[in-house]
Amino acid sequence: MTTIPKRHYAGFFLLSAVGCLVDLSTKHWIFAWLGMPDREQRSYWLIPNVFGFTTSLNEGALFGVGQGQVVFFSVLSIAAALAILYWLFALGAARDGLLIVAMGCVMAGILGNLYDRVGLPGLHWNDLNPRQNPGAPVFAVRDWLHFKLDPIGLDWPIFNIADSLLVCGAGLLIWHAWRSESPAADNAPRQQHDAQQQPGPSDAA
Repeated sequence: MTTIPKRHYAGFFLLSAVGCLVDLSTKHWIFAWLGMPDREQRSYWLIPNVFGFTTSLNEGALFGVGQGQVVFFSVLSIAAALAILYWLFALGAARDGLLIVAMGCVMAGILGNLYDRVGLPGLHWNDLNPRQNPGAPVFAVRDWLHFKLDPIGLDWPIFNIADSLLVCGAGLLIWHAWRSESPAADNAPRQQHDAQQQPGPSDAA
């Protein structure tokens, strides 16, 4: 069994920590600047009505799926984090450098959003959410990156750095799977051709 290089351990945990830190730092900065979301949804546009910053609180998952299922997504996040560690370091997947990068991004995204879901930022609801009493603790993910194109009616769900890291990690996993299958697919026709070129018993005689 091949030993997992120490640099792969260091790379995974460093990428996870740095990605999570960048996510949490940017969330803190934007919410301290623009404040909690309200009915007017105050925004700062870098490119007017195309790209900017808008604070938002998401009680669901990516793209706002499963609103209100905070406990479920928190438990799911913890289970996913533990599964990643087991797969990489107990089953040995960490020997692959690309998987280290992919799962480091995913882990950073999981931790960044889990921090919000368990209420560690210490925020409290205003009157924005009718399901929550004003002053109640917030158990929701802080989002702030906002893309929209009014001419075509596009208003992309507001997201954050953690969401971006999750998507990047998933994309790298898909690429890894495609790259792993491609050599086998490319070798099959070549092996078939080589077999056809080998002399049979009658040819050898």
